[in-house]
Amino acid sequence: MFAEIVFVGLPIDRDEVEEALEVAFGDDGEVTGAGSGLERCHLDLEIVGLDKTSAMERIQSVLAELGITECATLTVSD
Repeated sequence: MFAEIVFVGLPIDRDEVEEALEVAFGDDGEVTGAGSGLERCHLDLEIVGLDKTSAMERIQSVLAELGITECATLTVSD
């Protein structure tokens, strides 16, 4: 499964988000791509061993812990 998180106006460093996701997913996923542009950035995750609902819940939990839910758009696809 693949997840893309797009951030607009991210108030923290993108590397902090990447590190938190890597810790949260452990062997179930990894950040496979990242990019930055004018006021936007994104992270790509490859997720294995989880269903779509569990993956989304885990991502949302990380975003909430970091206080960045409002600036994120999440897309998860098989």
